Amino acid sequence: MREYSTLAAVDLGSNSFHLQVARVVDKQLYPLDSIKEMIRLAAGITADKKLDEASQDRALECLKRFGERLRGFPTHAVRVVGTNSLRVAKNAAAFLKKAESALGFPIEIIAGHEEARLIYLGVAHALPVSDNNRLVIDIGGGSTEFIIGHQLSPYKLESLYMGCVSHSLRHFSDGKLTKNNMKRAELAAQTEIQSIKAEFYSHYWQEAYGSSGTARALGRILKLNHFGDSASVEEITAKGLEQFRDYLLKVGDLKKVDLEGLHGDRIPVIAGGFAIMFAAFTELGIDRMYLTTGALRQGVLYDLLGRSYNDDMREVSVKQFMQRYLIDTAQASRIELLAIELGRQLLSGFPDEEEVEDALQLLSWAARLHEVGISVAHSSYHKHSAYILGNADMPGFSNMEQAQLSELVLSHQGLLTKVSEFLTNPINLAQSIALRLATLFYRSRMNIALPQIKLEIRGHQCKLIISQAWLEQNPLTETLLQAEIDAWKRVDCDFRIVNP
Repeated sequence: MREYSTLAAVDLGSNSFHLQVARVVDKQLYPLDSIKEMIRLAAGITADKKLDEASQDRALECLKRFGERLRGFPTHAVRVVGTNSLRVAKNAAAFLKKAESALGFPIEIIAGHEEARLIYLGVAHALPVSDNNRLVIDIGGGSTEFIIGHQLSPYKLESLYMGCVSHSLRHFSDGKLTKNNMKRAELAAQTEIQSIKAEFYSHYWQEAYGSSGTARALGRILKLNHFGDSASVEEITAKGLEQFRDYLLKVGDLKKVDLEGLHGDRIPVIAGGFAIMFAAFTELGIDRMYLTTGALRQGVLYDLLGRSYNDDMREVSVKQFMQRYLIDTAQASRIELLAIELGRQLLSGFPDEEEVEDALQLLSWAARLHEVGISVAHSSYHKHSAYILGNADMPGFSNMEQAQLSELVLSHQGLLTKVSEFLTNPINLAQSIALRLATLFYRSRMNIALPQIKLEIRGHQCKLIISQAWLEQNPLTETLLQAEIDAWKRVDCDFRIVNP
């Protein structure tokens, strides 16, 4: 990964879209520019779990404006992440094609645990160093993340499917604020939080922090309207929330809410956000919560900075998986070295050097992790490996990266028809050929003297140039290579063995 003087992060949240640009100086980030637009994507999810046209139009217009600000940025200096609404929307894939065209950069959908990890990373960098364990709660538009961490490292991560937009639509859609619907909203949130209460209760941490819009809005409201026992700083207290709750029930209607610090675009979702926060205070034993400017977008920037300086969380995850699933490291190393060598040959004709390096990096991870499924069963282990890599929590990886890793590992042995669509992409095809051949040549799981191997690819025709004399001395390998010809023929790829 190249180093960049300027980095940018885009957070496609369920309530708001955020763009953050920062300058890099001595491995530190200094904010340069930020743009926020209230899109309320979660409000556009229909009963059949699809994004409606109006919300898509709002999002695409915003992304065009973001795209203008990011024009000229190298692809790898920008990271764009989508959160809960794009995780759950059934038509997210079709929308993302239009969104990427409008923005001009690829968009990653991240899992809830990955979102929580990045939120904590952003928060931790915004706070002074402390030896205290910290609880961080981030109430977004469609999900709420709970994290406990120490210094820069999170060690408990949870994401619950409730947010200020979705909770407000569910319980306060008519704008009325009654004792009944407030109690229902609080009980619904408490029920969700009770599933994580045992691991997030107050005896596990010493300080509580709130990040993102709902927490900051509540802190501002409590301070400016003198709710609670402290008006000197923006913070959230249990007493302040009680008094704010009394106020909401007294006015009885969101249209009548008139408070200092409550902006107009926040009014429609404040009741749902309040109910979630009130439930968190009640269930987790929180008495006082401090506010922080750190959030998901800052975490994305610091994660991107780490990748630029060879401190990639994805690499950490790969190493942890190798340990957890008792990978044969000697075999993994053999496969990796040969797969990368063959991959470089196959990808040598691609013009985009960074795209090639990304492909080789994914190939490296696939080579080291292709046998994780053996811990489940040796028979059809590649299927178990693919399932694990596609569904496990892998910090640092986006959903799409995990899907690519899963498909590549699935393709490394057996029939190729099950990954035929994956192989229509020429880079995926090259990665799969390289990984299949690497595992084939080292089937003995020993260091062997290989002959000179040369690979050439043009479209869907691939030539393996190898000594016939060596093949005659290694009849099992020759038989396996002949079987490859038939395997690739089934997916309309002409794989040939040629003698030099």
